[in-house]
Amino acid sequence: MHSNIPDVKLGIVAVSRDCFPINLSEMRRSNIVKAYGDGLYECPVTVENELDMLKAVENVKAAGCNALVVFLGNFGPETPETLIAKNFDGPCMFVAAAEGDGDMINGRGDAYCGMLNCSYNLGMRHLAGYIPEYPVGTADDIVAMIRDFVPIARAYIGIKNLKIITFGPRPQDFFACNAPIKGLYELGVEIEENSELDLLVSYKAHAGDKRIPEVASDMAREMGEGAYYADMLERMAQFELTLLDWAEAHKGARKYVAFADKCWPAFPEQFGFEPCYVNSRLASRGIPVSCEVDIYGALSEYIGACVTDDAVTLLDINNSVPQYIYDEDIKGKYDCKLTDTFMGFH
Repeated sequence: MHSNIPDVKLGIVAVSRDCFPINLSEMRRSNIVKAYGDGLYECPVTVENELDMLKAVENVKAAGCNALVVFLGNFGPETPETLIAKNFDGPCMFVAAAEGDGDMINGRGDAYCGMLNCSYNLGMRHLAGYIPEYPVGTADDIVAMIRDFVPIARAYIGIKNLKIITFGPRPQDFFACNAPIKGLYELGVEIEENSELDLLVSYKAHAGDKRIPEVASDMAREMGEGAYYADMLERMAQFELTLLDWAEAHKGARKYVAFADKCWPAFPEQFGFEPCYVNSRLASRGIPVSCEVDIYGALSEYIGACVTDDAVTLLDINNSVPQYIYDEDIKGKYDCKLTDTFMGFH
């Protein structure tokens, strides 16, 4: 896991409506934990009322959980279970038990109905909760749902702790990079906008940095002999250190960063290279760097990195595919028309 991408620590809290057997929820919760294996903290507090809810939230927070599975082992108490999402500072998933792991008299939980009521209550309270498309299942079913939830939780946690650092204004006549800041704040993302001169000043201040030879050697090993320009390595290493040091010094109260930097037209003249390779090296460490001050592109790349735990980039829909290329390489091999295709570039 990259240090710039969150580590999800999951907990599961069972809820129980007090007119249903509490042991049914607890048994079904334990079955899920056993089926899941390591990595799922089992909260010992089963929530029947609001005071239980407060105790359960406190328990999972103390255990270090930053994402939560709220499990309706039976019908569940609508108000306390939805207030978990309000009081827990992290993403919450809501799922419910299918019938069949007990007799239909003492072992009937009616969690299907409870899940419908839960989703309605979340909506009325304007609370965010992740609900799978079909959120009712056996222990094995719910384990599969939880595993699908993990990358979603990772992205949610990352966004809420992300600062996007930019250098330069969006390029002239490039309205595709428009970036209303209010929308970022609404998502919980912080933003720091800087001038290209700020970046240039910081870059020049890194001249002669003692770390440059080691970074340049690493770049050379990565590219392989004959695949790089030796005179550029030092400049690119200096730039990489500039960005990494800026991120560390400017992330402030945030845990994670992404960059959106202007890379043309003045950049190559002033810095002596294009930053694409350095950008890709940072992306491989979970720190996306989008070109052209594409702020929402940087956010999209960061979300993709959180979901996949891999390096992510963006391709422009750049040009149409010539008819002869379509005829030679696509037609008859893939089920798509010429007008379904495009060439991507970046």
